[in-house]
Amino acid sequence: MDLKNLLQQKRPRIVKKWCDVILSTYPEQSQKFLRKQKDTIANPVGCTISQGIESIYDELLNESESDKISLFLDNIVRVRAVQDFSPSQAVSFIFGLKDVIREVLEDEVRQGEISEELVAFESKIDGLALRCFDIYNQCRQKIFEIRVNEVRNESSRLLKMAGLVYEIPETGSDLEDEKVNNG
Repeated sequence: MDLKNLLQQKRPRIVKKWCDVILSTYPEQSQKFLRKQKDTIANPVGCTISQGIESIYDELLNESESDKISLFLDNIVRVRAVQDFSPSQAVSFIFGLKDVIREVLEDEVRQGEISEELVAFESKIDGLALRCFDIYNQCRQKIFEIRVNEVRNESSRLLKMAGLVYEIPETGSDLEDEKVNNG
């Protein structure tokens, strides 16, 4: 049997174990809630992870190069980017899939029946990890921009309330123009 058929045959077990690996990165109390609560409204994080990994797995098996897989990755990484995870922790969930597949297909791997196919499949997973890191970086950059804008808006509001309004130019071009004209 080839790797793709094995992965399709063992899909429920692999997806469940992968979900368990991801949820194990959360504190114990959170894990219990994320595992038990199935309502999308009451548990958006758990549902996003569960639905996302199923979709990612299916897209990997379909060998799809569409943007759909990036959307599924984005949904999970976006959640992890705003939580208290380091960059490596936030994207490590994708590598968990490799470990789960090797565990579930242990006998087949040991017999060497699927070695070449598995290496190629794991390379695809590594590529997804790189996409995850890019997505994480974009999310963190957006969070930084939002925080800067909040500070800027709050400072402006306080200055207006105090009657000490001073407009700060958005770019340094005004200062550069002044140096050129005076210099």
